[in-house]
Amino acid sequence: MAAAAGLPVAVLAIVLLGAGADASDPLDGKAVGGLNLSAMPAAGRPYAPWYVKAAESVASECPQLAPALLAAQGYQESGFNPVAEGPPTQYGTAKGIAQFIDSTWSTWGRDEDGDGTALGAKDPEDAIMAQARYMCSMVKKASSSGYKGDPVQLALAGYNAGWGWVDFYRGVPPERFAKGQTYHYVRIITATAQKWSAAGEGQLSAEGWTKPVDGPLGTAYRESGASWASGYHTGIDFPVPVGTTVRAAGPGTVVKAGAGVSYGNEIIIEHDDGMYSQYAHLSTLSVSAGEVVRGGQAVGLSGDTGNVTGAHLHFEVRTGPAYGSDISPIPYLRKRGVTI
Repeated sequence: MAAAAGLPVAVLAIVLLGAGADASDPLDGKAVGGLNLSAMPAAGRPYAPWYVKAAESVASECPQLAPALLAAQGYQESGFNPVAEGPPTQYGTAKGIAQFIDSTWSTWGRDEDGDGTALGAKDPEDAIMAQARYMCSMVKKASSSGYKGDPVQLALAGYNAGWGWVDFYRGVPPERFAKGQTYHYVRIITATAQKWSAAGEGQLSAEGWTKPVDGPLGTAYRESGASWASGYHTGIDFPVPVGTTVRAAGPGTVVKAGAGVSYGNEIIIEHDDGMYSQYAHLSTLSVSAGEVVRGGQAVGLSGDTGNVTGAHLHFEVRTGPAYGSDISPIPYLRKRGVTI
C-alpha cells in the first residue's frame, strides 16, 4: 500500500488473484528485461514492459529496483488488478495496481502513457511508473538513514506501513507490528522477486549474460566527486573481497588484459553488438588479449589494485574500448535479461 509519507498507516491485507500460468499465453516462457515471464502469473505479463521501463527510469539513482522487484511488489499489492480498491481508512482508500492513496498519488502520479489522467491511480501504466519513483525516494532515504537492514527492504516497509514506522523502529518493523503484515510483506516480495528473476547471482540469462560478480551494488554510475578525473563515476562498483570470482558479463573477445594505471589490473571485452565491458582493480587475470570468452566465464579475481580506497570490482559498459565512452551499465545489462 502506498502510504502517506511518514504516517503510520494501517496495513491492508490484499487477497491476491492467484492467476496461474496460461499455456496459451504467447509470452509464456519468455524473458523480458530480467523478468522470467513463465514464472509470473499470466495477469502480470502484459505489464512486464512497464516494470522494465519503470526500473530503467530510476536506474541511475536506484539500481537496486529491478523489474522483478517492482513486479513482485505490484502482485503483492493488488494481484495485478488495475482497478483494485482497499477499504476506506482515515488516510484514504488505496487504489489500483500499486495501491496508491490520493494524497500520495498527488505527489508521485503522472500521465506516463499519454492517455489522459482521468483514471489516476487506476491507470496501471501510470501507477507502475509512480511506484518506481516513490520507491526510489525511500531507497535513497533508507540509504542515508543509518538504519540496520537492506535499503530496498526498508523502502518496502515504508511503502507498506509508512516511513514513520520505519523511523520508529529504526528498521523494518518487527513481526509483532500490525500482526506481522509489514514484516511478511517485505519477506514475500523479496522471495517472489528472486523467483521471477530471469538471471540471478551467477546465472545466465536467455541471451547468455550475467552479473559480472556475485555481490551487492556499491557506488552508482555518474555519482559525482573529486575522486574521479572526469568528475563523476564512470561505472558501477561491487564491493566484494579480494579474490572474488569475476565473470564475463556476456560473450565476446578480450581486447585488453593487463595494467590500466588508475584502474589497476583490468580486462576489456568487445561484445557482438559492438559494445565493450571493462572489469577493473583485479588481483588476478585469467584471460589474455585475443581470447574468445563465454558469458559467465571466469576471467579473473577481484582486488584492490590501482586507485582504490578498498577492495571492489569496478565495472563499465562503453561504446568503445577507451576511457570516456561509458554508458549506464544497469539498463544495458537489464535489456539482456540480467537482474541487477
